[in-house]
Amino acid sequence: MASFLFLSLLFSFLHFTSSIPSIGITYSSTVSPPPPPFPAKVSSLISALKITSVRLPDPDPSLIKAFAPTNASLFLSISNSHLPALASNGSVALSWLRRHVLPVYPRSKISLISVGNTVLDSTTIQDFSPFLLPATRNLHHALQELGINKIQISATFSFFSTITTAFPPSSAVFQQPAGDLIIKPLLQFLEQTNSSFLINIYPYNLFRLNSEIPIGFALFQDNPFNFRDDPVTGIRYFNLFAMMADAVLTAMAAMGYQNIPVVVAETGWPSGGSQAEEVEANGVYAEMYLKGLVRHLKSGAATPLKKDGVAEVYVYELMDHSGGDNERGRKWGILTENMTMKYNVEFSSGAKNSGICLVAIWFTNWLLITSMNLILGFVGIQG
Repeated sequence: MASFLFLSLLFSFLHFTSSIPSIGITYSSTVSPPPPPFPAKVSSLISALKITSVRLPDPDPSLIKAFAPTNASLFLSISNSHLPALASNGSVALSWLRRHVLPVYPRSKISLISVGNTVLDSTTIQDFSPFLLPATRNLHHALQELGINKIQISATFSFFSTITTAFPPSSAVFQQPAGDLIIKPLLQFLEQTNSSFLINIYPYNLFRLNSEIPIGFALFQDNPFNFRDDPVTGIRYFNLFAMMADAVLTAMAAMGYQNIPVVVAETGWPSGGSQAEEVEANGVYAEMYLKGLVRHLKSGAATPLKKDGVAEVYVYELMDHSGGDNERGRKWGILTENMTMKYNVEFSSGAKNSGICLVAIWFTNWLLITSMNLILGFVGIQG
């Protein structure tokens, strides 16, 4: 009986520790291909920061190869401009994999590939959405043809071009007509292939669009007034990130796909804005957001609606970039352009390792107790 109770506690503990989302970082290179010393320098830097998951929106083969010694899990993205070719011909998907994956896999631990990024955004010059599903399927079939079955294939969406509302989360659904035409068949594909739904969640952008949102609510700050109650579910939300994440989970559940894991492909807070009026884009707020995000995720309560609803979260991004479009003009990096650390944030969780240590201690104690019981029982029989 005692052993049964212990094993029950053990399994429940393991389930608890595994529900903590992993925290990764995005590294986007400004030069392709990056100069020879740079990939190794970046991979060493990320290892020094104890970051174990890395998203590469510009996955140059030399950069992917540089992460082989680091044991980091890699999340690659294929640019939208490649989607028409990938959708039209399966051989193009094979060629892409032969260039980016086969030379380094499994030494470089590629775990996820996103086919396109925010293809539904209305700001894009060309509409790539008709190519999304066939490109995704072709890449999946190409992986199967190559005998690779441990790399997930999915696509990344933006919260603002995908979800109807953030509050209340219980009212959120996918925007139409893309919801039925693109997202629903993609969710069916993800369920069939055991893959994750990828979405960018930026509380900063929602805060800027809605003047009624308190800054403390967006920055994970503890304040008696920093909460919002969902009138339908009764759930109380203490930060904007959790509210937006639950809106995504609600929209997925409304389509019947509530069990697909969610990966937050991008989130962050800029330390500098691309426009003069962006006064909230500053280093103080950026550090508050990142520390609050990490604290929130390490607490094991990624979303109130579903404790294990968010599987991974990727901070945007590793380094600042100068110039470029509106997003590039903002300073999103945790490092400056010369690789100087801007914030004192500890990204490594340690929760899973500590859980293993505790399990080991419990298991050792259980063996000792069991052994003593056996010995005492044997002595009793002899007596």
